[in-house]
Amino acid sequence: QVQLVESGGGLVQTGGSLRLSCAASGRTFSSYTMGWFRQSPGKEREFVAAISWIGSIAFYADSVKGRFTIFRDNAKNTVYLQMNSLKPEDTAVYFCAAKYRRTDAVTVQSSYDYWGQGTQLTVSS
Repeated sequence: QVQLVESGGGLVQTGGSLRLSCAASGRTFSSYTMGWFRQSPGKEREFVAAISWIGSIAFYADSVKGRFTIFRDNAKNTVYLQMNSLKPEDTAVYFCAAKYRRTDAVTVQSSYDYWGQGTQLTVSS
C-alpha cells in the first residue's frame, strides 16, 4: 500500500512558476512509476507528466512540454512537478499517481494503482 500526499499548490500569476511535490509512504518508492494528472472544473482528468521507475524517463503532455519538468528524489520518496510559464488554462486540481514496476500506458489513468487527494493550482490572468 502506498499513500500519496501532494503539496505546493496555490495562486500564481500568468507567466509565473510553481513546484508541486508528492510525498509517498513506503520503502519501495523507487519501484513506482509516478504520474501527474490534472482536472479542471467541468473537464475530464487529463495526463500531465510521468516519470518511469527505471531510468527516470520522463513523459509529457503536449500542452505542458517545454514548460513543465517532472523529476524524482528516491531518497526522499518524493516526485516533483516544476511548472514554469504558467497559463490560466493550467488552472486545475493536480493529482499524483503511482504504479508498481510498470512503464507502459503512462498516460492512462486506469493503469495507476494509487492516487493522492490533489492540490489546487490557480493561475490568474
